[in-house]
Amino acid sequence: MNRSADVQAMDACNIKLVDPERVASVNARMPGEDDIVDTADVFGLLGDPRRLKLLVALLDGELCVCDLAAITGLSESATSHALRLLRAHRVVSVRRDGRNAFYRLDDAHVRMLVDLAVAHTEHTDAIHPERSES
Repeated sequence: MNRSADVQAMDACNIKLVDPERVASVNARMPGEDDIVDTADVFGLLGDPRRLKLLVALLDGELCVCDLAAITGLSESATSHALRLLRAHRVVSVRRDGRNAFYRLDDAHVRMLVDLAVAHTEHTDAIHPERSES
């Protein structure tokens, strides 16, 4: 017996729609394709531990590039590059004071997203076989 084929057969729907009203409702509120792609890009940016560390550091407020580099252990060049990517996607914003650039989270939505993501991982036990204690 082909186990893969059995699983696929169990997952296949016998009818086209189980709840057509709900499908229509979800489709009506679904963001446009460009917004979906932009949102996926933001999650992709947050998926890099180094960039996420920068964002967590900025939860406490504005910091300059050199301070962010010291906090994250990245070079100033790598820090600046990561911040440019985050800025291009409106995740952080910058304020210049002479030669110094000070970064902050762009808005309350970004703060909430980072806060919730960190809180979620602190309150759940993710399954990481590679981290299991022997």
